[in-house]
This record gives sequence, structure tokens and C-alpha cells, in this order.
Amino acid sequence: MSGQALDLKRSATTVWRHKIVAGTIVALGLIGNTVYFAAQPQVYTASALVVLPPPLNASTAGGQTPSVNVSTQSVVVTSVPVLLAALRTADLSVSLAALQHRITVAEAGSLTISISAQGETAQQAERTANAVTRSYIAYITAASNPAGQQPAELLQPAATAIAKPRTTRVYEAAASGAAAGALVAFIAVLAIWGNDRRLRKRDAIADSIGVPVLAGVRASSPADAAGWTRLFWHCEPRAGDAWLLQRALRELGLPWQAGHGGAGSVAVLSLSPDRAALALGPQLAVSAAGQGIPTALVIGPCQATREATALRAAGGAATGQDAGNLRVLVTNHEDISQPPAQALTVVVDVVSPQAPRLAGTPRADVTLLAVTAGAVTAKQLVRVAAAAAGAGRTIAGILVANPESGDQTTGRLPQLARLDQHQTPTRMVGLVTESRR
Repeated sequence: MSGQALDLKRSATTVWRHKIVAGTIVALGLIGNTVYFAAQPQVYTASALVVLPPPLNASTAGGQTPSVNVSTQSVVVTSVPVLLAALRTADLSVSLAALQHRITVAEAGSLTISISAQGETAQQAERTANAVTRSYIAYITAASNPAGQQPAELLQPAATAIAKPRTTRVYEAAASGAAAGALVAFIAVLAIWGNDRRLRKRDAIADSIGVPVLAGVRASSPADAAGWTRLFWHCEPRAGDAWLLQRALRELGLPWQAGHGGAGSVAVLSLSPDRAALALGPQLAVSAAGQGIPTALVIGPCQATREATALRAAGGAATGQDAGNLRVLVTNHEDISQPPAQALTVVVDVVSPQAPRLAGTPRADVTLLAVTAGAVTAKQLVRVAAAAAGAGRTIAGILVANPESGDQTTGRLPQLARLDQHQTPTRMVGLVTESRR
């Protein structure tokens, strides 16, 4: 039962995650079905009533009233001999299959059945209902009836055909179309994204390689060099994001505020398909510089992606420029030296998720992995962690870009978990109080 509940919850989460696609399919079903039925001609329904005798083995003991087996009578009414006789006598101008589709039988009383027929006009519905009713009575009352001759009487012929109001038809069509669209959307979303293995929760990302998530912030990578230049010199991080990045530096033992003393370097690696995560390294450097820390942003060789190429182009144009506490450099070498007068060096590089190679990437005191929620899989992160270990580096933490709003996990970092806990008030007992008058 718990496994079924987990699968249902996962399926519902997957559909909700792709709610725009699902909502579009539902809307198409609603609109399409409504338009289709609204364009169909008006349908009229007429009914005739037939009284049948009680079954031979019927008993009225206990005050129970005998009834008619509607299912059996429905089979007889829509049988081929009955409908063929109705077609011959009334000249209904419809096929046998179409006539069978238009006829329905329902119970109208203890020993009474209603034979209803549909038609495009009121006259056609009435004529069809009366013709089928007469043919049915003639069939069951005939001596040649295979089940034996049975008495039956026409209680009320079809006289007044009715039609559903157009608004009712539209509402019913909209409801059925929305229901069908919801079913199709549910199946389609699960068929396409049901086996999506990309990691979305901070705890899942941390558990994939056993490394804690240090911070989760909003991020987006500019598509051109001008956008990266604006991020370097004119971007002011959100207060909450800046504080989270500052706390991540403090967790790593790196300079996290002006006058903290010492110097250190941190390498921020991201995967080439993960566009948003590429911005986390520059944002970390910009945030540190905004806190008054002399910071150098060093851009490594990077994998050839459009965003990474634009980042290197912007870095090359900004090389040698100092604006406030930030200095931007571009390097193609593995070893980097601490730039003079810089307390913190942030190295940014990009690796391939299929075959990550860190041998040629710049080294730093601490290595971090930058990922976007819902952009990478556990297998990809394991490859990067294994490649880092093979290159003699240890991933000390993870930075998550654009965490989901509904993610309440902490990334398996105990310190972060304790920060979100609220202390309950403590009731003190045993104190003596004194009141004076």
C-alpha cells in the first residue's frame, strides 16, 4: 500500500510539475469537444410507453411488486427482426445500425417500459419511436415468438418530442471534454516524463554523491557577452541570495566578509548542458566583492557551449579592469596563482557530463559543484565526482541554482536544518511570586 501511495504521489508530482502542458491538453479537450457538439444538429427524443404482464414465476409475497427485466426487453426491442419490421412499415430512411444506435429502453414503472428514439426533428423522433414500439408489440404478441406468445399493450404513444437546451449541451460537452483531456494529459505526461531521473530536491542532489548542499539561490546565465559584462559590473545580488552565498563561504572556511583575513580560492564546476548553474560561480564572486572582499574571478577553459563561450569573451574583454573589489581574469592553465591583493579567488569552469575531465581545469583550495534543480541526474553527478577524485580533488559542497519553491529539504546539512527550527517556549515552574497590596 505504501508503494502504491508513493507511486501515486510521484505521478501527481510529475503532472503538477508539467501543469502547463497538462492544462493545455485539458483546455484543448474542453474547447474541441464543446465546439464539436455545438456544431452538431439538435437532437430530439420521443418516448412511448408499453405495459407488459408480470413474469409467470413472479411472486407478490412480502408486499414486493413484480417488475420487468429491462435488459431482456432491451435486447428484444433492438433485435434485428423488430427493427427491420419498423424500417419496412414506417419508411424511416435510416440504416439498421443507425436505428439501433438511436433506440434506448428504460423502466418506466413496475410493469412498464419506455421505448425512446432520437431524431434530427421532432416528427422524425416521434415516428421512429412509434414505429419501433408497434413492431415490438407485434413481435412479442405473435404466436411465432420464439420465447412464446406474450401479451403487451400500448399505454401511451410518442406524441411530444423534446430536445436538450443548447446551453445544457454545451455544459455537458465541456465537462466531458475536460474529463477526457485530463485523462489524456495524465497519461501523456507520465508517458513522456514519468521516467525522468533528473534530481529536483536538495536532499536528492546531496544524497547522489554524499556531499551537502551549501546554498540554493536564483540564477540565470546570460546568452551573450554583454549580459555577462552587466553581471560582472552592474549586478546586485538579491539580499537573500547574497546572504546564502556568504554563509556558504563561511561553511568552507574561506573569506566571507571584509577584514576576515587570509586568502583562499574556490573552484565552481558546472555541467555543460546545465546553463543556469554556470552563473553561480560569477554570482559568488560578485557577491563576495559586494561584501567588500577583494575578489578575483578566474574563468577556466570551459566546455564549448554558447553561454560558456560568451562568458570567456566577456572575461577576456574585462581582463585588466578593476571595478570596486572585483577583478576578472581568463586562463587556459591548470595551475593558477593567487592574484596580488585579492583575498578570494573564484574559479569557474565547465565539464562534460558524459566524459568529465578535470585534468586541465584550474585548481583551487576548495572545489564546489554547481547544479540546477531538475537539470542533472545522479549518474551525471557521480561521473563528475569520480573524475574529481581521479584528479586528486574532493568536492566539498554543492550550490543549487533555482531550487523548487516546494522543496522543503535542506540538502543534508545539519547546520542549515537547525536554522529553520523554531524553539518552543519553555514553561517555568516552581517560582514563587508575591503580590503586594
